[in-house]
Amino acid sequence: MAIHHALLSLLDRHESYGYELRAELERSVGPQWGQLNIGHVYQLLERLKRDGMIEVVRTDPQPRRTERVIYAITEAGREELQDWLDTPSASSTGYRDDLYLKLAAAARLGLETLERVVRQEREALFGELRTLAELASGEGDGLVALLLDGATLQVRARIELLDRAEQRGDELVRTGGQAALEAREERAGRHRAA
Repeated sequence: MAIHHALLSLLDRHESYGYELRAELERSVGPQWGQLNIGHVYQLLERLKRDGMIEVVRTDPQPRRTERVIYAITEAGREELQDWLDTPSASSTGYRDDLYLKLAAAARLGLETLERVVRQEREALFGELRTLAELASGEGDGLVALLLDGATLQVRARIELLDRAEQRGDELVRTGGQAALEAREERAGRHRAA
């Protein structure tokens, strides 16, 4: 999630300040996202201000605290927000997911290792599904429920990947082992030629 775009969307609705924006954002994405670091929120606000996406509209004095800085979105910020909304989202992990690397490494080490890794990963994912189901059971906010549905679908897809890795285990070990053997032979050939 591009947090700075989410901040722009909140500021598009009304003027606000850092702590209020953080609270609104945390409410809108639910507890599974985790708490946002307020320092990070203020860094993003400063960057958005520097880039002309937001502006300071006023500062409110507070007793025994630094003054509260109130931000508003600019026209450039609205254009940036609209561009972001109009651009299809790219997968955040795609093929560079750690799970793919782990499965490839396990396949190169043999069927027993691959099966063990699949079993451990599947167990962890089923635990994640249980946690998501618990969160969803008490959720009344439709947007948070949608986010939980999306997370659940992603976890199920990873379980499906593990199921396929398990079904194709012999083939993966054979092709993974063959690739490792060819790489070793190529290195040995380069050393002999040198």
